[in-house]
Amino acid sequence: MIDRTGLAEFLLRRREALQPEDVGLTRGQRRRTSGLRREEVAVLCHMSTDYYARIERGTGPQPSEQMIASIAQGLHLSVEERDHLFRLAGHHPPARGASSDHISPGLLRILDRLQDTPAEIVTELGETLRQSPLGIALTGDTTHFAGPHRSLGYRWFADPSSRALYAPDEHPFLARLWVSGLREVATRRGPSSRAAQLAEALLEQSAEFRSLWELHEIGVRPRETKHFVHSELGDLELSCQTLIDPAQSHFLLVYTASPGTESYEKLQLLSVIGSQQLR
Repeated sequence: MIDRTGLAEFLLRRREALQPEDVGLTRGQRRRTSGLRREEVAVLCHMSTDYYARIERGTGPQPSEQMIASIAQGLHLSVEERDHLFRLAGHHPPARGASSDHISPGLLRILDRLQDTPAEIVTELGETLRQSPLGIALTGDTTHFAGPHRSLGYRWFADPSSRALYAPDEHPFLARLWVSGLREVATRRGPSSRAAQLAEALLEQSAEFRSLWELHEIGVRPRETKHFVHSELGDLELSCQTLIDPAQSHFLLVYTASPGTESYEKLQLLSVIGSQQLR
């Protein structure tokens, strides 16, 4: 059963504890609210202000599991706080660990501060959970995919058009990288895991995947330098730095270019183009 009073009080206290800069928002000069405003939380949670306000007042309908997950992420809750929120709303908490899409508050705080840098948070299966604005400008919004297509490795073989973002001479290596990585994850997570299911699906669909899978290649690792092909700016050579959250098996990928290079200048231009596209 939903605990409306407990849910309302918990949401209120978590909202009051957060400051705009904690979640990547700008603090206005005339701001009087001690914590976040309801409308700000609603934007972070991808829902209407009225819907969120009704939940916080204890007068709204029982929120769905999807809504609770969105609120937990928007409020930057820890896994323990997320589980508590689910129970207050009358739902069983989702699984923790590698199968979870809940991003840790620490990783989110870092991403929130990378507004002028291409960055993204991905799962061990290459599923994009969150992107910085410049990350979207670089690769497009890759958070909207559903089902197996959420995985870039799956799209690489099931949808060849996904390869257009990467330099053609990198394609053979990237194909080996995805197959090797998927085999490692499937072995680690077991035959009933999502990784194993992705492999089974690709074995049926892609002859290229089958040929690489049969090699049993293990240990192929990403190169630090990535070669992107942007639809408007052309080739970009970017360094990729990775921060790992071992508890959730999530990876924060940050892309930078060496100052003084052509790619560095293109990234500066991309920040302008990306802002125009987002508006």
